[in-house]
Amino acid sequence: MTTLSDKHDVATSAPENGGGKKLLDSLFSISQRGSTLSREVRGGLVTFFTMAYIVILNPLIIGGFSPEAAPVDVAGNYLPAASVGAMTSLTAAVMTILFGLIANLPFALAAGLGMNSFLAVSVVQEVTWPEAMGLVVINGVLIVLFGMTGIRTAIFRAIPKDLKAAITVGIGLFITFIGFVDSGFVTRTEAGPPVQLGESGSIVSIPTMIFVLGLLIMGALVARGVQGGILIGIVISTVLAVIAEQVFKIGPSSVANPHGWHLNMPVLQGNIVSLPDLSLAGQFDLFGSFSRIGVLAATMLVFTLVFTNFFDAMGTMTGLAKNAGLSNKDGTFPRLKAAFVIEGLSAVAGGVGSSSSNTVYVDSAAGIGEGARTGLASIITGLLFIGSMFFTPLTSVVPMEVAAAALVLVGTMMCAQIREINFKRFSSAMPAFLTLITMPLTYSIANGIGAGFIAWVVVNTAAGRHKKVHPLMWIVAVGFLIYFARGPVALLLG
Repeated sequence: MTTLSDKHDVATSAPENGGGKKLLDSLFSISQRGSTLSREVRGGLVTFFTMAYIVILNPLIIGGFSPEAAPVDVAGNYLPAASVGAMTSLTAAVMTILFGLIANLPFALAAGLGMNSFLAVSVVQEVTWPEAMGLVVINGVLIVLFGMTGIRTAIFRAIPKDLKAAITVGIGLFITFIGFVDSGFVTRTEAGPPVQLGESGSIVSIPTMIFVLGLLIMGALVARGVQGGILIGIVISTVLAVIAEQVFKIGPSSVANPHGWHLNMPVLQGNIVSLPDLSLAGQFDLFGSFSRIGVLAATMLVFTLVFTNFFDAMGTMTGLAKNAGLSNKDGTFPRLKAAFVIEGLSAVAGGVGSSSSNTVYVDSAAGIGEGARTGLASIITGLLFIGSMFFTPLTSVVPMEVAAAALVLVGTMMCAQIREINFKRFSSAMPAFLTLITMPLTYSIANGIGAGFIAWVVVNTAAGRHKKVHPLMWIVAVGFLIYFARGPVALLLG
């Protein structure tokens, strides 16, 4: 199996036989990037099964089945869960396929979790859902403009290599922590330390045990160099989960059943096939929020959306490209500008479809860990998202605990980039450390980048290395200061 840290010998990865295979190899530079058709297919499959939870989770965050069980806007309206689920699948499918075709990178896109939570918890307390989606569209248009004009690329190039490596490591720690929390391996405590192992320091639920078994199975397969190790591990773990559910009747997690499965139950529920409800397409109000809450308040919401989307995606793509072995010495990667533009378009598409802003998913690391190196893997993932519109019950068979095991495994691989950070120089070590540690502890890639940027310009300037600080770093650092203090700033300006 090909792992994230492998160095591929292009000479040993000749194009596979067959006219169609040769055409695909030529279109996507498969052998040139040291990959094979089978690796790309496996990588696309693994990425989908690792992030398929978004089809179930996004409707639960921004939608619901009744006003009493959904986030309602200021007008008392809510988004129907079935339609949100269908649009989540459709938007992810279209934008992931487009990204694969144009950017030719093994990155998948879907509704961003941080963004949808922000919309559901904060934004619709002030505006309606169509107006909130209008703000998401504006956010996407601005990001597209930043990508097309080269502003985003210029900022990317200005980031020091130590911080780029720290971003990769931070994402590894971040997705590991996500895996731990989603599986119940790490939980909150009522008093004392913020987190703990399981409950009172012990694993007590069968789903969490499935997570541990899955992690060990995948780890053993990868360590032995088994091709398709992560995918095989997902299949084996899912089978174990299905058996466990049939034998022990565990059920879904709830207040009454805290030891149940988180989000997905490993069992087929309802009809296997259903027609998607696409009624939310086009249901957005571009400028309604500006008249409802005022230009200043609406602008601050857009600023928050843009800052989160802009740097979250930039950090994710940096880490994914580096660990796929696609980065140049300066941290750039193939079709950089195209990737930034398409990612911005995905935010626009998410607003137009009322599925929330779409962005590059860090879960794509699982597919990269399986060997994916080109956009063909993204196309495979996108096609599976199309299928998920009609086969939602099938996509929910893989429980969150199994997907979490894959995330932890890939997080382990990504942390290997820590060797690229110069810890001997404190002016590099401190900003890098703040970057990589802030991401998991604040559950935000953008927060980690912001902490690193601010620390880099301050510490390096104080150390007499101001010439090493790019002017754009100062501009972005000031922007992050405003971003972190946006609450008090809004009160002062309001």
